[in-house]
Amino acid sequence: MRTDDWVTCLHDLQSRGEPCVVATLVENQGSTPRDAGSKMLITASRQFYTLGGGNLEFQVTAIAREMLQQGASTSRFERFSLGARLGQCCGGMASVLLEPLGQRQPHVVVYGAGHVGRALVNILSTLPCRITWVDARASEFPPQVDPQITCIVDDEPQGTVAQMPADSYFLVLTHDHQLDFALSERILKRGDFRYFGLIGSQTKRKRFDYRLTGKGISDQQLSRMRCPVGLPDVRGKLPAEIAVAIAGEFIAAYGAHCQAGK
Repeated sequence: MRTDDWVTCLHDLQSRGEPCVVATLVENQGSTPRDAGSKMLITASRQFYTLGGGNLEFQVTAIAREMLQQGASTSRFERFSLGARLGQCCGGMASVLLEPLGQRQPHVVVYGAGHVGRALVNILSTLPCRITWVDARASEFPPQVDPQITCIVDDEPQGTVAQMPADSYFLVLTHDHQLDFALSERILKRGDFRYFGLIGSQTKRKRFDYRLTGKGISDQQLSRMRCPVGLPDVRGKLPAEIAVAIAGEFIAAYGAHCQAGK
């Protein structure tokens, strides 16, 4: 990876909706491991390029990840003395500008690529969110999807629940009631989701409540399952109408979380 490819890397991160901090060595005095203008890109779990390694890079990465965790929107300017106290032997001085780019976007997991799933993902793809779309049938996915959508083909979709990040928004819309049940059990037992909506009727809800209770799911856990999913005032049986109702409820849930976080 060439050192001048950081713009391409940054574009890739932004197209996936992954926030990052750009760390730039803006000034160096004396002996420093890299020249002024050197850059690093730092995300919550990865880093790209280098400011020279060592404890300087460790400290910069720690500050950047603290900024990401706090949702910082303003830049920080830090000065580091590269002496024994920092664990560097260069003996110079480094000034680093840390610029947060991209706000954290909600991660939505959609199970089911049937008519409703496709209509829903079409709507969600116009919103500032990252989407993971899961189905056992590769043929159900469109040939091309937007960059913020990750398609997963898995013969046992319920196995992917554990792979999703904490605080995800789960939407279960598959063609198979037994698969819906398996997904519901795993999502509820995992517990660290932000929202969980399940397509179905009140009759399905009652049946699932009874069966999930038998699997050790508590009433408190069951209360977090939205079924039937979707805004009740948006009526209609067409896939597009159902998708609008579900998308509206997701937007309301995400908006409520953002307001609570202020």
